[in-house]
Formats: sequence, C-alpha cells, structure tokens
Amino acid sequence: MPTMTALSIKAPWSRMIRDGEKTIEIRNWYTSYRGSLLICSSRTPDKRNLRDGEDPGPLGMALCIADLVICRQATKDDEVAACCVVWERDYAFVLANIRPLAKPFPVKGKLGLFKVEVPEGRL
Repeated sequence: MPTMTALSIKAPWSRMIRDGEKTIEIRNWYTSYRGSLLICSSRTPDKRNLRDGEDPGPLGMALCIADLVICRQATKDDEVAACCVVWERDYAFVLANIRPLAKPFPVKGKLGLFKVEVPEGRL
C-alpha cells in the first residue's frame, strides 16, 4: 500500500478544506514539509465552531488531498482564507490544488504530521 503524509483537522474545518471554503490551516507550530497532504477529519468535531444543526461532515475519515505550498508566519490578512481568528505566533499552512477523495476511508488521527497507508483505489 502506498503511504502519504497526513494532517488531522477537526470538523467543520476539515470539511471546509475539502469543499474549498478554507485554503489556509492555522497551527501554532512550523513545518518544513512541502508537498501533498492527506487531510483527515478528526473523530471528534470542534463543537464550539459548529452552527446549530450544522452537519460536521464525515468524522475519522481521510477526505481530500491538498498541496502544502507554504508554511509561514500567519497574519491578520489570513483570517478570511483560514475562516478563523489568527493570533500572534500562529503559522499559516497555505493549501492549494485541493482534491476531494472519490472514496474517503477511515483514518486514526494523530498529532502533527503522520504517515497513513492508503488502501488501493482510494486516491
């Protein structure tokens, strides 16, 4: 099975990336990694950021692939693309070429970047 570098993100943010609404992921840590990232939805949604009755989307699943093209210090100008408030010392993971998976599959998330074995025919 091929492996990919992955990032777990809580819903609704993971769904928003998959749907192209969110193109910057805000983190409090830097990475030198550049390239394709498997975006995975955490099993537990961020309930504070779900609107009443909003479907968080699939949980505990690989949802899409995005290219991490830049990791840099975040600025207030990133807030619209990040769909959230940016704080001092945050980093902007700038995502491009977002491609939803034709067949999402279950993933056990981890902190930071991690490797995932991708089942045949899922990309």
